[in-house]
Amino acid sequence: MRRIFSNKIFIISAVVVLIFVLAALTAGENSRMNVVRNVLTVPLSPLQKGIVGVSNWVKDSINFFREVRTAREENKELKKKLQQMEQELENVYRLQKENENLRKLLDFKEQFTQEIVGCNIIAKDSGNLFETFTIDRGSRDGISVNDPVINANGLVGRVAKVDLFTSKVVSIIDTESSVSARLSKSRDLVILRGDSQLRTQGLCRLDYIPPDVEVAVGDTVETSGLSSIYPKGIIIGEIVQIVKNEGQFDYYAIVKPAVDFRRLEEVVVIKVGAEQGNGDD
Repeated sequence: MRRIFSNKIFIISAVVVLIFVLAALTAGENSRMNVVRNVLTVPLSPLQKGIVGVSNWVKDSINFFREVRTAREENKELKKKLQQMEQELENVYRLQKENENLRKLLDFKEQFTQEIVGCNIIAKDSGNLFETFTIDRGSRDGISVNDPVINANGLVGRVAKVDLFTSKVVSIIDTESSVSARLSKSRDLVILRGDSQLRTQGLCRLDYIPPDVEVAVGDTVETSGLSSIYPKGIIIGEIVQIVKNEGQFDYYAIVKPAVDFRRLEEVVVIKVGAEQGNGDD
């Protein structure tokens, strides 16, 4: 009983003190309690500042997390818009490329009297270069063995095998390739062949060049038109090196094709007709 009585006295005393303090703090300037308020303000001032500081910290923290959430939402929205813009740019690039290919196709139609057909490359042999590859057109499209294959830059190769829906193409860098060519500057005739060592670099060679033939680095090489396969005047590439054969009268030159055989996607087949020969000129 004594303990309960003591607790009641403590609670009542605390309430009285609290009422007294509140009355002192809320008293007017002319009130008698003003003196008490001034006395109490000194020890309670740090407590008031602490309460205000905690309140401001809580408020700032709430605002901070609210701003973080808003920033995350804005960042997510910006990423979404960026992805949409990238997709739109990709579509624009694809359409531009398609239009460019159509323009080149029209140019080809004006350049050659034979019918031409555009093809996509759908497969290639192992390796980094398009030495031999498969196109998505075949005999049902009028493709024949030995039809020349070109792109906007120059000569690619010839059709080596034809199925109903697809065809296999052998490029000019292949070791079995042989093309009757002409030096654009001197108009001399030469033979362009694939080379087992040079093909890994995407290069070809001009073989058996007589010593009296004028040839220099930078000279352009084109098809001669003297074979039954390749029409005249198709750009093949340019000479990048001349090599003398020791103990022999002739020499050979290394040719860099105008076509980049590392990045082939689309080609054009010139439909010259039925199968002709074995590809040599």
